[in-house]
Amino acid sequence: MTFTIIFMLLAIFVAGTLYLRLHSLPEHLAHGNQKMQFEIVAVLGLIALFTHNNIFWIAALLLAMVDLPDFLSPLRSIARSLHRIAGQPGDPLEPEAPAKDSQAKEGAH
Repeated sequence: MTFTIIFMLLAIFVAGTLYLRLHSLPEHLAHGNQKMQFEIVAVLGLIALFTHNNIFWIAALLLAMVDLPDFLSPLRSIARSLHRIAGQPGDPLEPEAPAKDSQAKEGAH
């Protein structure tokens, strides 16, 4: 009886560990990819864990295996080049600070 109890506890522990390792497989695959892709895969994995719908896990696995192209880097380069060609100072991708001169003039009146 004691052997059966110990065996069942070990079997449950090993099965649970294998299940959780298999469930986190998409997150491990997507870890080296882009941050946004990793976050989407992680959310899909959590949804699959809590809802027990395997389609979310399959979607996370497929998304983790697909290497999405980087569209933002070429667009940023084009924006910087056009900004430089136009002869405008500063970086076009940095947010502009509010003008302090207009606020100072309004406060003086």
